Amino acid sequence: MTDRIPISGEIVNKVISDCGLSSIGKASIREIKRLVDCLEKASGQRFVRMEMGIPGLPAASIGVEAQIDALRKGVASIYPDIQGLPELKEEISRFIKLFINTEIKPEGCIPTVGSMQGAFASFMTVNRMEDGKNKTLFIDPGFPVHKQQIKILGLEYRSFDVYNYRGQALRDKLEEMLSDGTVSSLLYSNPNNPAWFCLTEEELAIIAEVARKYNVVVIEDLAYFGMDFRKDYSRPGKPPFQPSISHFYDKYILLISSSKAFSYAGERIGMLAISDNLFHTQAKGLTSYYGTDQFGHAFIFGTLYALSSGTSHSSQYALAALLKSVNDGSYNFLDEVKEYGEKAAIMKKMFTDNGFKIVYDKDLDEPIADGFYFTFAYPGFSGTELLEKLVYYGISAISLAITGSDRTEGIRACVSLVGRDQFPDLEYRLRRFHEDHRH
Repeated sequence: MTDRIPISGEIVNKVISDCGLSSIGKASIREIKRLVDCLEKASGQRFVRMEMGIPGLPAASIGVEAQIDALRKGVASIYPDIQGLPELKEEISRFIKLFINTEIKPEGCIPTVGSMQGAFASFMTVNRMEDGKNKTLFIDPGFPVHKQQIKILGLEYRSFDVYNYRGQALRDKLEEMLSDGTVSSLLYSNPNNPAWFCLTEEELAIIAEVARKYNVVVIEDLAYFGMDFRKDYSRPGKPPFQPSISHFYDKYILLISSSKAFSYAGERIGMLAISDNLFHTQAKGLTSYYGTDQFGHAFIFGTLYALSSGTSHSSQYALAALLKSVNDGSYNFLDEVKEYGEKAAIMKKMFTDNGFKIVYDKDLDEPIADGFYFTFAYPGFSGTELLEKLVYYGISAISLAITGSDRTEGIRACVSLVGRDQFPDLEYRLRRFHEDHRH
């Protein structure tokens, strides 16, 4: 159906109006998903969908079988323990030791309703530890919904695009952002969503140094655990290990998703790990909210209890089985997700061959890794304008403008839902776009 690309402006404009969007480029990820669903239906065109970070691989079968078995044994009728299954907590602790080379006791290893709930609970609890210290610093670009969570909680945040402050330059920028003492927590993702660069051990050490100076809790989002495919992080107990703040600091929270590494997004099960020191930290500000000043107790029996009364019982059995298999060395979870890196390399070339450029193209002095996301731009367009143009060519993504990026000319693309069978279609659509818009 390539003869119907570009899609009729009448169709696109009507659907945009029906969806109530004033600007596609400023729309949230879920709003763009809804728009594209409607555009596909109205136009009869299958879009090349790059807007959502949804796994494009089947869920790991080890987890599926363990979850089915748990359901058959009747766990659906039983409330899960708010702290998590004991065997799951043990396996999370083992996983962190084997793949990050960090010791965290099982008591601080907690299943959450995806990393999204883990982040929300972290913001809610950390920002109540100390009066006058209730801001979060986002080391951007980042996942837009984290800022939405802060807004919903009635809190404040600061942010900066770290791409211009890599290496030693990061120290002065963090000093500028943290020195007034009002920031309680800082968050970054590593590998980065959306830019896919990776903070180095040197940079993590700098974050730890400044965070320690101003008593800031570091929240490390490891949603794409081990997926910097330039190194092999897949061997339990053997270097190299996933880079982490935990190698340099003792007041941190790790958010580890099962959605990407295990393609287990639909069951909303993630892992949160609180460092031993932070778990036992006493903070007077917590008492008026939770009746205790002990962080770990407040987090579990205050925040998590109020949010969801625990995480899906059967999915905890699924994750426990998956982690045990990974920890025992019988299942290499990164072998399967390497597909994302392979697709990214092919897709990026299609874009650059047709006049586009990669926005975040360097990781310090080396080329950016190929992975779950990449960023692109086209000369003469802002990211908002480009996104609005691309929908006419059956291509969807999100603007970097909603991620905290300074590179407002850019767009984030996720490779996961683009099947290899769509590659000829993508190449054709990019070529048509280039023919229609080159100067």
